Amino acid sequence: MTTAPSAPAPTPASTSTSVSASASSPSGLATDPAADPTATPTNRLQRWRLVLGEQAKDSCGQPTTAQEAIERALAALYDPDGPSGLNNRSRQTGAGSGPRSAGRGQSAPTVARWLGDIRTYFPSSVVQVMQRDALERLHLRQMLLEPEMLESTQPDVHLVASLVALSGVIPEETKATARQVVRRVVDELMAKLNEPLRSAISGALDRSQRNRRPRLAEIDWHRTIRANLRHWQPDYRTIVPQTLVGYGRKARRPQREVILCIDQSGSMAASVVYSSIFGAVMASLPAVATKLVVFDTAVVDLTEQLQDPVDLLFGVQLGGGTDINGAVGYCQGLIQEPRNTILLLISDLYEGGVEAGLLRRASELVESGVQFITLLALSDEGAPAYDRALAAKLAALGVPSFACTPDAFPGLMAAAIRRDDINTWAAGQGIKTSRAAE
Repeated sequence: MTTAPSAPAPTPASTSTSVSASASSPSGLATDPAADPTATPTNRLQRWRLVLGEQAKDSCGQPTTAQEAIERALAALYDPDGPSGLNNRSRQTGAGSGPRSAGRGQSAPTVARWLGDIRTYFPSSVVQVMQRDALERLHLRQMLLEPEMLESTQPDVHLVASLVALSGVIPEETKATARQVVRRVVDELMAKLNEPLRSAISGALDRSQRNRRPRLAEIDWHRTIRANLRHWQPDYRTIVPQTLVGYGRKARRPQREVILCIDQSGSMAASVVYSSIFGAVMASLPAVATKLVVFDTAVVDLTEQLQDPVDLLFGVQLGGGTDINGAVGYCQGLIQEPRNTILLLISDLYEGGVEAGLLRRASELVESGVQFITLLALSDEGAPAYDRALAAKLAALGVPSFACTPDAFPGLMAAAIRRDDINTWAAGQGIKTSRAAE
């Protein structure tokens, strides 16, 4: 399913665009064997009727009784000012004759009922999109402020981001439920992302180690033989090794420093969630010293909270301005070994601070040997909105800028640890990086 267009006042015409991906094919509807089989549209006219709604009754016919419930659930969101719309809930509760703006608590039972309906009729991936549409388009904040309704939602990254953004206004009686929801999502993501990232980083560190003066017990004979094949002596039928290759000695201290510098403006919400989880995973690896810094107009070091991603997320304050220069300056002060440091700036680069200062710091960091990389987004979404001019200026200084999905992030970290060319790595992954202006 695709996200509905963010029009301020949806109309039946926009409705067809927003729900066509879910309602125009049977796969967009729940297929619970216990559900009424007549709920799933079986022909083209029935599917179009669900897409177009009540206005298509003359051309597409009447839906079945079961499909009427699905139609009402869709119309509640995508025709919000209609008879059953979520913006028209006052008439349903008997509160008055005129429409009530979204977000008023008296009509909460209607929202709770709607949340239950969409979980019944649609698969979880579609439910997540519809919830996000309700939050963004209709501002149904009571979905997140009342424990009963929060328990009815389908947890996902975007829901977590919304909870983090509202953490300062969530009522006390709801905070425990909110933390449980966030914990569920974090645990699921940790289970999914932990092993790929750990394996990628550990493998890259192993391959980056070289022991050129090994003791006898430390010699890697296979690699030593391969490295000395050119020294084959046919008369003696043997190889005379001139270079010994040994297993890397176990590190007694971190081999790489990784600094995650995260923009906590509202547009970076999903990136903050994923960055926090990846930061927590890397913090558990002894070979990597991980620091996490978040910023808007102020800079906050959350490194001490990396042990618990949930606490870390609730320490984030989404929204506000952006001072990238100040944040990079703070991170610059944390660097102890530049040539062993990877600085990941996760930001859309809409700088509210001093751009000239940011570019000067970027040049200093690159010249000192720091691997400085800008991620324009770390999320499942597509190409983000970002400051292309600033990205081009950073690219000219040797700072690659591109959007990265969570699945690609372990590979990125492995490439950075091996000191591979990041632009080459990105090209190999089909990722387009920002280029310097010509």
